[in-house]
Amino acid sequence: MFYKNKRDLLNSSITELKKELILTRQREKTCPAGWRIFSSSCYFLSNDSGSWTRARQDCKDKEADLVVIDCNKEQTFLSKLTKSETWSWIGLMDGSNEGTWKWVDGSSLTLRYWEAKQPDNGGGDPKWGEEDCAHIRTGKDTEENWNDRSCNATLRWICEKLA
Repeated sequence: MFYKNKRDLLNSSITELKKELILTRQREKTCPAGWRIFSSSCYFLSNDSGSWTRARQDCKDKEADLVVIDCNKEQTFLSKLTKSETWSWIGLMDGSNEGTWKWVDGSSLTLRYWEAKQPDNGGGDPKWGEEDCAHIRTGKDTEENWNDRSCNATLRWICEKLA
């Protein structure tokens, strides 16, 4: 009887330890190689350049999407993502309704980090065309670093997915 109680106690302890291990693993957040973690998301800055549509497809191929910036801390993190100024697509556009900016997840734009006098839809200059997609200028000494560009412009991009 003594050994049976000891064995039952050990089995119970093992079961509890297994549960703790599973919970610990679930709490540990990791990102794939080449991605950077911040808060509960993983971020990938492309080495390639392309249109906004190509950028979004590349993110989707990586089981992610273009970044949705939804808090000041995330904006600060992304602003410092590179040391030198890098123009990168983010998941923001107004192609469906001019002037109504929406994120790729369907949410409305609430926080704004536009550069001065932006967005300007090309300022009416035909050489810029319609500017319906947004990019961020990382590595700049400011957090007001968003600009609108033609979705066909060739820029790098930032993907985001949950860690």
